[in-house]
Amino acid sequence: MKQVIQTSLYRLGDHSAIKAIQKISGGDINEAFYVLTHHGEYFVKGNNNVPPHFFKIEALGLDRIAQTDAINVPKVYDYNQPGKGETGFIVLEWIEEEVGNSRSVEQLGTHLANLHQHTADHFGFDQPTFIGELTQENHWRDSWVEYYRDDRMQPQLQLAVEHNTLPLKRRERLEQLLSRLDQLLPHHPSPSLLHGDLWGGNYLVGRKGVPYLIDPSILYGDHAFELAFTELFGGFPPPFYAAYEEVMPLPYGYEDMKPLYQLYYLLVHLNMFGESYGPPVDRILARYTEN
Repeated sequence: MKQVIQTSLYRLGDHSAIKAIQKISGGDINEAFYVLTHHGEYFVKGNNNVPPHFFKIEALGLDRIAQTDAINVPKVYDYNQPGKGETGFIVLEWIEEEVGNSRSVEQLGTHLANLHQHTADHFGFDQPTFIGELTQENHWRDSWVEYYRDDRMQPQLQLAVEHNTLPLKRRERLEQLLSRLDQLLPHHPSPSLLHGDLWGGNYLVGRKGVPYLIDPSILYGDHAFELAFTELFGGFPPPFYAAYEEVMPLPYGYEDMKPLYQLYYLLVHLNMFGESYGPPVDRILARYTEN
């Protein structure tokens, strides 16, 4: 990995000696490193078992968010599209983390709402993205319900069938729910730019308490979809939601829609980690379908 990092830094114009490479935590699927040279500091992620466009998509997402000037993300310095047997990597700005406070959380809510005010003409995205190691195929759709059903929920249903994580009753209820999503979700909310995978581990607080988003899986969709996921695994602190809603109120009926949006991420976790996520999937399906 050191040679991969050195070659990338040379390409960036940093020909100074590497003073330190320290392995750090960087998520469930990648190796991550803090790199210090005489010229600067870098955060590097690498993986030997990802598709060629894996880190390209991460870089694209970070750049798209950065272009809005709504919320901070690490700068992208370099990435590759590895061939067979090669290591994929991305080189990012090193963010020196600090302990956040209520002001940091408020800023995160405000800045995320500002991000969501950047919109497109259609729903979805023009190329595949990833959540964890799972590919998310994307298309541009005129209807949010169509995108959410056909590009997000149906592929997870099919993957669950392949992984044998859908007992008959669960599958019947999920198919029943998908057949009536058009009665439960808005067809034409504003197509907001979403981070797409926003849980507590995908933001950090840098110097002076400034929040940064990391590891995006971007799409254009209902901003309530993003907020629903932030509430799924423990939620964010209350000041985050209060600050968000000062800029961009949640839609009417949000509490009724929220479990439907959380269901997608629970299916993802069911497909990635197994039956421990089956019971919450079943509870949501029972709420919206007939026995």
